[in-house]
Amino acid sequence: MNGLPILTLIIFTPAVGALLLSFVDRKNESVMRQGALMISLVTLLLSLVMLTSFDKSLGSYQFEEIQAWVPSLGISYHLGIDGISILLVLLTTFTMPLVFLSTWKCVTDRVKEFQICLLLLQSGMLGAFLALDLIFFYLFWEAMLIPMYFIIGIWGGQRRIYAAIKFFIYTMVGSLLMFVAMLWIYKHAGTFDLPTILASLQSNPMAREEQLWLFAAFALSFAIKVPIFPLHTWLPDAHVEAPTAGSVVLAGVLLKMGTYGFLRFGMPLFPDATVVFTPWICWLALIGIVYGACMALVQNDIKKLVAYSSVSHLGYVVLGIFMYRQANGADSVEGIVGAILQMVNHGLSTGMLFLLIGIIYERRHTRQLANYGGIAKVVPIYSVFFIIATLSSIGLPGLNGFVGEFLILLGVFKVEPLYAVIASTGVVLGAVYMLTLTRRFLFGPLVHEENAHIADVSAREIVYLTPIVVMMVWIGLGSKSFTDLVEPTVIQYLDLLR
Repeated sequence: MNGLPILTLIIFTPAVGALLLSFVDRKNESVMRQGALMISLVTLLLSLVMLTSFDKSLGSYQFEEIQAWVPSLGISYHLGIDGISILLVLLTTFTMPLVFLSTWKCVTDRVKEFQICLLLLQSGMLGAFLALDLIFFYLFWEAMLIPMYFIIGIWGGQRRIYAAIKFFIYTMVGSLLMFVAMLWIYKHAGTFDLPTILASLQSNPMAREEQLWLFAAFALSFAIKVPIFPLHTWLPDAHVEAPTAGSVVLAGVLLKMGTYGFLRFGMPLFPDATVVFTPWICWLALIGIVYGACMALVQNDIKKLVAYSSVSHLGYVVLGIFMYRQANGADSVEGIVGAILQMVNHGLSTGMLFLLIGIIYERRHTRQLANYGGIAKVVPIYSVFFIIATLSSIGLPGLNGFVGEFLILLGVFKVEPLYAVIASTGVVLGAVYMLTLTRRFLFGPLVHEENAHIADVSAREIVYLTPIVVMMVWIGLGSKSFTDLVEPTVIQYLDLLR
């Protein structure tokens, strides 16, 4: 990039924008909204500029930025991007402008603080995806926690304080154990720089027992963030109480931090421990797939239904990540490639569902499924968007969800056919609860008089929903352009796990 620190610009543009917005008079709400939107669009543009120069044939880090920060402690400002992180960075920068557009009218209280929290959250997420130093990763990991806590706790629903505190406690406990494990790694390797640590471990690996404890500390933090069953209980509460924007960011991007953490840190740092823990984690993922789907089947709150669907869908991602090696020692690339792509697919489909739930909630102020029915006749354009999001979520061929699920199940079947059979039940259950939701929500008789006067989607709402549909179709029909970005890195990455 001709010396341009593109990754630094991508990370800190939202944070600098938040600082600038802090000087704007809070009465100028339109300026605040327009400014936040423009800042997020600039960040998206920077990520697209980075993408144009990204060499998809390379499996190594690109656009690396390295600067000593605290040399005496082995802490450096080290950024880099590869096939594991590039789609997640693009997902983040793509999602945030749509989130800002969605809040244009529904957030009317403390608009200034809300925009600043979202921008700081964006910087934290991007920093976590791009950091290659353990301390910097931890700083960004914790930085995400604070604005999301305020987004839920200030702008959330009736039980927002309970949900925010539960979210904070769960994630903080796991994070502290991970930090202790990082200090232990520093004691062994003498640095916090991830590539240097990995190179050191090749010649001086840690003892197996040591790896087991350290992997457990990292895995707990990542499992909470995914979340993996039975550490999932904070998620439905957080989703139900969070404002629409908070739910979209939480489901669209934030949950991917856990699965990304396993890929970037947990598995390559502790390969021997990964082998030991893989069966346990895979069974928890399988339980989560089936349990999340069964819980979604019995929900009457639409938002809670979609929240439980995330537990099920992220179970597939975890399963794909850990089914990386066959019994004969051959690598199963499909599972990890499918898992990375499915992170993006889940962000698009579930993010869009939360946006649509927010739209209807603004009009009817209820999320109870029993209060709807027959609204397809009243809001036909809205219904088309909802059906597309539903079909994407259940993995209809031609849309994005199918490609990710197919690759994951293919990779899993190569390693453990039984796991693939059990996971496939989640696909069936997913179709049942999502199609049942669509039938009860959109179709049937118009039994509630209030539903006869619901306004259809506005031009602004069409503007932020349409790009998601375009991406769903693009990934569904042209998935090779996305998997080509991922495969070289995954092939090289699997060498670290030998």
